[in-house]
Amino acid sequence: MSTDDRRLDRLWSAHEIEQLAYRYAFAFDSRDVEELGRLWAETDTPAEPPLIDIHSVRNDFDQWLYGLGPTVLAVCNHIIEFDDADPDSAQGSVYCLAQIDMGDSFIDQSILYQDRYVRRDGSWLFLVRRHMLWFGQPRASHPFEQEPANWPASPVGKGTLPDELPSYQRFKESAPAAG
Repeated sequence: MSTDDRRLDRLWSAHEIEQLAYRYAFAFDSRDVEELGRLWAETDTPAEPPLIDIHSVRNDFDQWLYGLGPTVLAVCNHIIEFDDADPDSAQGSVYCLAQIDMGDSFIDQSILYQDRYVRRDGSWLFLVRRHMLWFGQPRASHPFEQEPANWPASPVGKGTLPDELPSYQRFKESAPAAG
């Protein structure tokens, strides 16, 4: 592979890896559990907690999500480092600002994900993610307890998301009955 081809591959790979982090945030927020599962590489051995891998996504993610109300994960500051010895391996650090409805409280979090990525069959996937918390802080008031915003007439108030998202509706319909 020529130097130009390697540079182009790295550039496209960085783009795909960034999209992977964005897809994770959107799938998490829209409760698209099937899409979350497609973002991970298959492995034979489960990773040890606190690492997240395909095994924990399959076995635990829906349980984690059922315990939450609406969320917004905003991804930023993504640093990607490629493995010079293996063009199909990389690692990265991704900042995430999270807004999370915990039911009786609403919290803001600042998170750092430390990721390992692999390319399989031409697609970049997560191998493992490590969720690291700078802080979580409850808000003084819960934004979903506001009156409806009636957008675009008013920019203030409760909006229509995430309930308008089809995957979120399916997830809510599949939730186990509270008991």
